[in-house]
Amino acid sequence: MTIPIRNYYYLFLYAWARFPGGSATEVGIDNSPDLPNLFARLLVVGTRSLFRRGLDRGYNVYTRELHGLRGRLRMDRMIKGATQLRGAAVCDVDELSHDVLHNQILKATLVSLAACRDVEARNRHDLHALARLFNDVEQISLSASHFRRSSVSRNNREYGFLIKLCEFVFWSLMPDERGAKTRFQTVDDDEMRMSAVFEEFLRNFFKMHRSEYRVRAESPAWDVSDATPSDLAFLPRMITDITLRQLDHTIIVDAKFYKNALLQSPYGERVRSQHLYQLITYLQHERARQVAIGLSGMLIYPTVGQSLRLRYRLLGIPVLIATVDLSKEWPTIDAELHELLNDCATAACKSNEIEKTSSSLATVALADVAPCSNRIGV
Repeated sequence: MTIPIRNYYYLFLYAWARFPGGSATEVGIDNSPDLPNLFARLLVVGTRSLFRRGLDRGYNVYTRELHGLRGRLRMDRMIKGATQLRGAAVCDVDELSHDVLHNQILKATLVSLAACRDVEARNRHDLHALARLFNDVEQISLSASHFRRSSVSRNNREYGFLIKLCEFVFWSLMPDERGAKTRFQTVDDDEMRMSAVFEEFLRNFFKMHRSEYRVRAESPAWDVSDATPSDLAFLPRMITDITLRQLDHTIIVDAKFYKNALLQSPYGERVRSQHLYQLITYLQHERARQVAIGLSGMLIYPTVGQSLRLRYRLLGIPVLIATVDLSKEWPTIDAELHELLNDCATAACKSNEIEKTSSSLATVALADVAPCSNRIGV
């Protein structure tokens, strides 16, 4: 699929919790022909903003040879180096420095992206210039563990979006044929990573714009019996992509990023079975826990130029299988997402009314049967 660069921009902004305001013009995304140059512009603009605010600093431990005592005395180093003969002490000293992990990640990403052959010369120049400003920050070779160890707090939350961006760039840069530079991987081909982005985008979009719901990913427990604790430990963990809750109804959304929403089979186009089974499992366990409230589910895919609206009632639960067209203008996409959620909410509330009506009819039927059974007993 070919998604316009402006829509990619909004997709990543929502996914990484930097909700779009009027920043599109400031970044100049329309001058970015593709994702590598868009990410370069975002890194340049974001890093310049950090320098205007002041880079974050943290305490690092440095081992120094001093003519005096400061910090923690290192007797082992002193004995080994015989520093006492020179009238010097070896101490571990805490010093406030810019050389902290998130600055190291940012500097390494600026350097790596500047070496990407897909980035335009103007953007490469800006990336190199900014990397040189991190003169007191160590140049590291990035690995996945750096991102796992990086933490963002309220004091440095402006780094949150940039670290997410750096991580995406890290996984997207691939060595080119010559090995001297890198190339940017086509993200549309990485369905697993883009599924995570698409899922976070939808969750944050609904969290921001549909405040009447409590929106989050949930880990429901299995509705299981006759199992020992050791047996339960082998059950896989269920994690919903998006669960939206109101007092009278719940909507469970499963988001997948696939080039083709439907599976091509010898018998024609079909819904992808594994995706449908997963959603139904979540819905069944939710129904077992919450009998008295409305429930519906949605399986949603991105698409370009195609609209899919399949409605089913599976095991008594309404399910919508839909696509959102990411080739349209952003206000249209915004309206389409609200429409899909409203559709699910309506189906959930109707489902609740049907369940209550069925329950009432069953109660009346039992009441009518009871006297007859008494007479038979006589």
